[in-house]
Amino acid sequence: MTAKKQGFGLQWHVTDLCDQRCRHCYIFNNGDDSGRKGELSLKEAFRISDLFLQFCKSINRTPSISVTGGDPLLYKVIWRLLESFKTKGINFSIMGNPFHLDAESCERLRYLGCHHYQMSMDGLRETHDTIRKKGSFNETVAKIKLLKKHGVKATIMSTVSKLNYKEIPDLIRFVTAVGVDSFAFARYCPSAMDRDLILSPVEYRDLLEKCWMVFEELSERKTIFSLKDHLWTLFLYERGLFELRGEDLIFEGCNCGIQHLTLLPDGQVYACRRFESPVGNIATESFSDIFWGEKMEYYRQYKRFAACKNCKLLNYCRGCPAVAQCVTGDFYARDPQCWI
Repeated sequence: MTAKKQGFGLQWHVTDLCDQRCRHCYIFNNGDDSGRKGELSLKEAFRISDLFLQFCKSINRTPSISVTGGDPLLYKVIWRLLESFKTKGINFSIMGNPFHLDAESCERLRYLGCHHYQMSMDGLRETHDTIRKKGSFNETVAKIKLLKKHGVKATIMSTVSKLNYKEIPDLIRFVTAVGVDSFAFARYCPSAMDRDLILSPVEYRDLLEKCWMVFEELSERKTIFSLKDHLWTLFLYERGLFELRGEDLIFEGCNCGIQHLTLLPDGQVYACRRFESPVGNIATESFSDIFWGEKMEYYRQYKRFAACKNCKLLNYCRGCPAVAQCVTGDFYARDPQCWI
């Protein structure tokens, strides 16, 4: 039997255009369009997807692209780009908003092989609409049902902060009842102005405990609960549900510097979109040059993780370096929400 090749992910922000102005948005954090970047032409987008395929072939990885924005459906040549993915055999998913989904677009996504369409829910109706946009909660629920009707998997992602964490367990129950195919949450990466929005280590550990109880309660349902946050590894290890392996290799944890890159609308490449981390520009460099370059190498110095270097879970967890960067200014600092 041939072993399945590991994947390599590209989070491709094809546009900054968006109908919302979410409180935690990386693009519109000034409340205006000052953060917007220009978009690539279709010709350039075709060239980039070919370069990505070549790069993945050179390192023997299976390419996977998460198309996002802004709202990717507002990218003027989005359907031409997705059609090329189908032709080239590229696995792709969409991370977007509900507002421009209709029966026709859902059917096109199914035909083109979209693995799943991810939308956000950041709490129950009132909380979500306060964070994102009035009416977007109901719109998201409606589009979950529409996606599923047309055979496209619907995924929900939440961004956890002090604005919404108490509602997350009930939100899990709600999205499961609606029938989402998978659910996950990630932690808020704060700016210098709103660091008070992140949970304390004790609060975050308690949230994981409550969510785990809900996952067990709903274990017979079809919804997949993705344990996206790396501190789940610590939580499960403490409960005796995570087993260490013998080799001294990086197995799990943050994919930054391992099997992931982020591409912005203007061609800039970031190590991670959750904080300022430019490592190159695809207009003048190849993916290979960028990934193996000195700037990217900075994010692979695993022994520099201050609080993790002597931890048994160094090769599996490392917390979220993006949160550490945003809170302390140091990618390798202690995760501010780790409780050990």
